[in-house]
Amino acid sequence: MSGWSWEYEGYDPGAERLREALCTLGNGYFATRGAAPECTADDLHYPGTYAAGCYNRLTSTVAGRRVENEDMVNLPNWLPLRFRPRGPDGPEPWLAPDTPALRDHSQRLDLRTGTLTRTCRYTAADGRPLTVRQTRLVHMGDPHLAALRTEFTAEGWDGEIEVESALDGRVTNSGVERYRELDGRHLVHVGTGDASPGVVWLRCRTSASDIRIGLAARTTTDAPVEHGRSAHEPRRAVQLLHLPLTHGRPLTVDKVVALHTSHDRAIGDPLHAASDRARRAPGFEELLESHCGAWRRLWSRADLDVPGEAGRILRLHLFHVLQTLSPHTADLDVGVPARGMHGEAYRGHVFWDELFVLPYLNLRFPEVSRALLTYRHRRLERARLLARDCGHRGALYPWQSGSDGREETQEVHLNPRSGRWLPDHSHLQHHVGSAIAYNVWQYCEASGDTEFLHTKGADMLVGIARFWADSAAYDPGLGRYRIRGVVGPDEYHDAYPGSDRPGIDDNTYTNVTAAWVLARVLELVGGLPAPRRTELLGRTGLTGTELAHWEEVSRRLYVPFHDGVPSQFHGYGDLAELDWEGLRARHGDIRRLDRVLEAEHDTVNRYKASKQADVLMLGYLFSPDELGGLLRRLGYFMDEDVWHRTVDYYLHRTTHGSTLSGLVHGWILARVRRGEAWAYCREALEGDIADIQGGTTEEGVHLGAMAGTLDLVQRGLSGMETRAGALWFDPVPLPQLAQYGFSFRYRGHFGVRVRVRPGELSVGVPASSQGPPVEVRLGGAAVTSTREPCAPCRSRPPDIARRLVRRPGPCRRPCLSSPGRARRRSRSPAGRRRRPRRRCSRTAAPRSAPASGAPGCR
Repeated sequence: MSGWSWEYEGYDPGAERLREALCTLGNGYFATRGAAPECTADDLHYPGTYAAGCYNRLTSTVAGRRVENEDMVNLPNWLPLRFRPRGPDGPEPWLAPDTPALRDHSQRLDLRTGTLTRTCRYTAADGRPLTVRQTRLVHMGDPHLAALRTEFTAEGWDGEIEVESALDGRVTNSGVERYRELDGRHLVHVGTGDASPGVVWLRCRTSASDIRIGLAARTTTDAPVEHGRSAHEPRRAVQLLHLPLTHGRPLTVDKVVALHTSHDRAIGDPLHAASDRARRAPGFEELLESHCGAWRRLWSRADLDVPGEAGRILRLHLFHVLQTLSPHTADLDVGVPARGMHGEAYRGHVFWDELFVLPYLNLRFPEVSRALLTYRHRRLERARLLARDCGHRGALYPWQSGSDGREETQEVHLNPRSGRWLPDHSHLQHHVGSAIAYNVWQYCEASGDTEFLHTKGADMLVGIARFWADSAAYDPGLGRYRIRGVVGPDEYHDAYPGSDRPGIDDNTYTNVTAAWVLARVLELVGGLPAPRRTELLGRTGLTGTELAHWEEVSRRLYVPFHDGVPSQFHGYGDLAELDWEGLRARHGDIRRLDRVLEAEHDTVNRYKASKQADVLMLGYLFSPDELGGLLRRLGYFMDEDVWHRTVDYYLHRTTHGSTLSGLVHGWILARVRRGEAWAYCREALEGDIADIQGGTTEEGVHLGAMAGTLDLVQRGLSGMETRAGALWFDPVPLPQLAQYGFSFRYRGHFGVRVRVRPGELSVGVPASSQGPPVEVRLGGAAVTSTREPCAPCRSRPPDIARRLVRRPGPCRRPCLSSPGRARRRSRSPAGRRRRPRRRCSRTAAPRSAPASGAPGCR
């Protein structure tokens, strides 16, 4: 198994659904699970195909109440291709991995080329051996095409084989067992037919959202067809082929499929577009070549250079991120589906996972990040309506979003341990608004996209800030503003013990991030050019009085403390301690402590316990200096000792019931208790490939955790931040990931390269015709580099004073203080700028001042 492939030897029915999820192929427009084409949906297999943004709403009766759910729709299955030898007495049984005829089975996912290859060896009922090799792709260049090549090789016999190629519209959404009481029949008006010789079609539409779907399949072979015909069935378009097999000579059958929906631009009818595209599509070889070329271009922009097994897993994670959110996503109105397009868990909804996904995309595919943020902006009016329904001004984004931005969080959820349906209060996770604001700010810092910041970004930021300011109620007894009735990232605590009112008060993460949003909006408004400020105030109705109130709230929000550490929420310190050892002895795995206790007729609301990082999430979003500054602005003290105590306190009370938990704790511990960090980093890396959460990955990968591991290397270990118009670095050595490298795009500079080795950080800025000078900050010093062929800044921590910059031009001597086109800046203790030591006679270029206001603003 190489660093670019994942291979599975042998057939394991129990692991088949997990492999299907991990072997999903997609292109950002649609994706198909890695199911065997000869298998239909059952307890072992689930061949799902999903198109980005294709949702439908159904109403079901659950636990005696009518509930409405919107799902990402499982589209007609384009994969079906089954086969069987024909003997003198007619056809033998269809061959499939679950039949006794299977002798050998292997599959290989090639990350470099985005292809999945399966090889099976069967022995037919009469003893004739047959080898079947299949290669499939979902085209990364043309987002509407997919292809499947099947090669049959007879061993020691000549004869005939029957092949059935189909498009199957009988599918439902039934891939998650706990959702099976919900109606999953989304497709209606299914029709089939022939478009032209060798091309069949299937059309349908979604029952409520009325999205029209058209598929067409062209099946060809390199052998003369002894008998071929259409054999359509209800909801199923079928082609039947009888083909001759000759000993040792491979017979090839190619299936090329086109998919269109009525969401697509520049088409009339989806069925006509799909039929025409399938008819005109090149052959498999040409499709494969152009598909591989598209993947090469993607990898050139996105690859991480990390050695060893960690690097191989990271590349798999990146592969799945790119399949879900590719450059094609930039043309779509979609968000970040928390479980990718790999399965039906969470119903394809959009949560806060872009908080973990966008930092990687911002620096490689900023056009994709902008599109994902535009998805949020298009639903800003719906967020304003949701805030109004809650009695507040501003914009309240939903915890779960789908097609139109309404709150999609379920009203009840099933506890599989107890079999009981329970009220679901997770819609009170209003902190999702702060995550969206953070994503807007980070995108603009990384890309320099001031146009977005001053328009759509500013509209969202103002709406979110207005909601927080209006939600904060002044408490005269505390002299502070309080935000009540929320649920924090922990998710376990959704009410106080014995209370009938859902929600808890003054969640520290919620209040601190709300203060951050308010402070950033004040900074933005103050730094806008006068014409832009006038436009913004006119669009949003902002007044000086309101801004003054925001200033007060941003400095007076309440942050509760107990035992010398920030409380997860007000009253957390009064909760009971759990008998952790007793629970583990009785139940073993207690990651989902909420389900364990509810099954015992208890509730986690009574205890000091967390599902995942809550207070500690602040250490994931903000550097120690930033977090300390935020709390000082609020009038609280947070130094290194207090933060270390906080980490210790919550680490021992967290069950890590989310794949994001290991990621966040590994990130934080790398700077607090390095010796313990790797165990959590490894759990984050292995979360999906080892299915650590126990049967959840088969329902869809955890896209936020996958992207987060990429960002762990990019920002967590390198300490890289895009802040105040500069690139900041503060690397932390982790022995298990001691060396790595990556390149990225920063504000018009393509190919900025970072390389970390033991004791050394190197930053290279190549020639670029766009963008202002790049300012690189390490510790208290800075290097401002303009557009020159690769000017690396090397630092050997903790000595960051020496920079070795190789400059082009007549002078070839190294300059320790980076004169010429790269300059180190420092200040004397009195604040007066010292003149840098000159080692070269070349004249220094003018230095670009760092930004002090909003990202990208001067």
